Amino acid sequence: MHIAVKFASSTLKTISMRKTILIYGLVSGAIVSTIMIASIQIYNSNPNFEPSMLIGYASMLIAFIMIFVGVKNYRDQSLGGTITFGKAFKMGLLIMLIASTIYVITWLIYYYGFNPEYMEKFSAKVIDNLAKEGASAAAIAEQKAQMKMWSEMYQNPFFVILLTYSEIVPVGLLVTLFSALVLKRKPENSQPSEV
Repeated sequence: MHIAVKFASSTLKTISMRKTILIYGLVSGAIVSTIMIASIQIYNSNPNFEPSMLIGYASMLIAFIMIFVGVKNYRDQSLGGTITFGKAFKMGLLIMLIASTIYVITWLIYYYGFNPEYMEKFSAKVIDNLAKEGASAAAIAEQKAQMKMWSEMYQNPFFVILLTYSEIVPVGLLVTLFSALVLKRKPENSQPSEV
């Protein structure tokens, strides 16, 4: 009887953890994707708007707050206020991977389906800004060559996927690590393990 109760409790905790990971991953992915699309739309409709890496990374941090909230919610509601670093990190990592995948898929759909000329516009804007700043002809030529290379690479969806993941995953890893370190909590009555 005791084994059956323990198994049922463990199964419920696993279901709760999966549900938490899915919900918070989807919410996080929706937040970061919505902000990304909104900022690109503003950029497309307003030629004076400068795309900002700060805005992009701030939106990722805002979205990844869901990692902290999700792990804390699971710790407090399903585990009685305790969680190991490893379990917290694993949950955060899975939430981050769901959110990042939504971000990548959203960008692929938007780029290939609705805005395939984005790289050309972005390249032209970068070159124009260099010229306005008074860059030398050699610096402008070098930047043009680099932007041409990026535009050509962007024709390959595999490269676009890798590049898009590389934008968001490092931020998610940092937030996951931070969340696991802050939220880990041992049971109050736990005894030190014997060596």
